[in-house]
Amino acid sequence: MRSVALMQKYSNRLKRQNKSIGFVPTMGYLHKGHLSLVRRSAEENDVTVASVFVNPLQFGPKEDFKKYPRDLKGDEAALRKAGTDVLFYPEAAQMYPHPYRTYVDVEYLNDTLCGRSRPGHFKGVSTVVAKLFNIVKPDAAYFGQKDAQQAVVIRKMTKDLNMDIRLKVMPTVREKGGLAMSSRNSYLTPGQRLDAAVIYKSLKLARKLINNGERSLARITEEMRKLIRQKKSARIDYVDIVSADTLRPVKTIYGDLLIALAVYIGSTRLIDNLKIRVR
Repeated sequence: MRSVALMQKYSNRLKRQNKSIGFVPTMGYLHKGHLSLVRRSAEENDVTVASVFVNPLQFGPKEDFKKYPRDLKGDEAALRKAGTDVLFYPEAAQMYPHPYRTYVDVEYLNDTLCGRSRPGHFKGVSTVVAKLFNIVKPDAAYFGQKDAQQAVVIRKMTKDLNMDIRLKVMPTVREKGGLAMSSRNSYLTPGQRLDAAVIYKSLKLARKLINNGERSLARITEEMRKLIRQKKSARIDYVDIVSADTLRPVKTIYGDLLIALAVYIGSTRLIDNLKIRVR
């Protein structure tokens, strides 16, 4: 379906039939991580809807909106095989009719981690997800843990706006070397893909240090940085340990924590994270 009105009409009909709707929002160029969300939705709901929409609002002026990988035919085939019932792929003019003036901005959670280097990104994310929720009307929506900050922002948005939607955040799916699956991995050369494995290795190093009793935030993050700097193609955007709930910096290694980082491998910006609980 390409029409917002038809998608809403279809969802309304499902609601009248008391059928549950599971929803997987994506920007397309799908990988095994996306498809794992679809399969979980198909197991748990009567109908699964997946959207493919490269959202212009969440790209900065110097980011990769125009070259972002797209493969609608391949996505459709993969979604069908994974158990998707409806593919919703609206055009930007359908989602943001001129003149468009309404945005959703989740304050406090949008200016840390990726929000520091991508101003306005999470305003674009929360706006499009709010719109998609209103169009698809899901009972449950599925997101990946790789985009941890996005998941926290969307969870807060749904709570603050009283959206009656269950959010399911599913584990990160990784390639053989540990690299978190991402549509942007397609930008990497074979050598860069090997170098990118250092991102997950640095997260595992942090977890090992903490499990062995290390409690210095500065020491842990510096050891992560040292490991990443061994790869010539790598350039660090940030390495942080924050509260898993508020995404704010912590003073001590205690409680539910998110170890998160963003690293450029060549010109490709990749993110990853691990959640840990320290008692």
